[in-house]
Formats: sequence, structure tokens, C-alpha cells
Amino acid sequence: MAGPDFGIALGLAYQAFVDHLRSFLAGKGFGDLGRSDGYVFRALAERPMTVGALAARLGVTKQAAAQIVEDMRRRGYLRRDPDPTDRRAALLALTDRGTAALDAARQFHRRFERRLVREHGDDAVRALRAVITAMAGLTDDVPHPHIRAMYL
Repeated sequence: MAGPDFGIALGLAYQAFVDHLRSFLAGKGFGDLGRSDGYVFRALAERPMTVGALAARLGVTKQAAAQIVEDMRRRGYLRRDPDPTDRRAALLALTDRGTAALDAARQFHRRFERRLVREHGDDAVRALRAVITAMAGLTDDVPHPHIRAMYL
């Protein structure tokens, strides 16, 4: 086939998406977001959880999760609340700023997809979604924690 290598085009498309997302979020006051923050936002949007549960959800060590959490807490996106069922534990939850950042990211995602539909048509975007969903292994029984954290 003519054109750039498929993998290169896919990687460049993803990078362009991320660049647009970061620019949009910076314009909304969230220019300090880190690479892992989105996964944490999505995990904690479902329910508050301990650092250990978050680590398991993201497929990282408890120490790695604790570092990410402390950085996000310092930037005002997360808070630690006492666990009502275990006085030794703390539950991580999104602050209002964290919820606002997640909402802004979701807004960007919807706008981006609508723009793709306007430019390429609904059928093309539906087909693209089917292909990349299959490539990513996103099924009803998503086994890999990294995929599960992104999917939810």
C-alpha cells in the first residue's frame, strides 16, 4: 500500500490526539496534568479506593501508585479521606479540581469524535472505532489492568 508505514501513521495520529488534548486542557486551566493522571482520574471516578487497590487497577507497584498519588494530591487533583471500614487505611478520591479535569477531558473526547464525523463521515469513524477497539483488545471481558483502567 502507498503512504506511510501503518504503525508510524497510527503513532503519529495518537501523538496528534494527545497534543490537541493537552492544548485543550491547558486552555481550561489544567496545563499541569501528567501522563498517568488520566488513568487515575478514570479509576477514581468509578469509586474511591486505597493506594493498593489503585495500584492493582493500574497494574503498577504500590510504591509507583503512591508516587503518582502524592504528585496529583500536591497539584490539587486528589484527596485522602479516612476509610470508614478500616481506620488504618485512607481512600483516595477526586477533588473538585480532579472531577473538573476529568470532565474537561471527556468533553474534548466527545468534541474530537464529533469533528472526525463531520470531516470523514459517521461510517468511517464507526469503522475506525471498530478497528482500533479490536487492536486494543477492548472486549466485554477486558483482562489487562492497563486496558481496564483506560476503558472505564
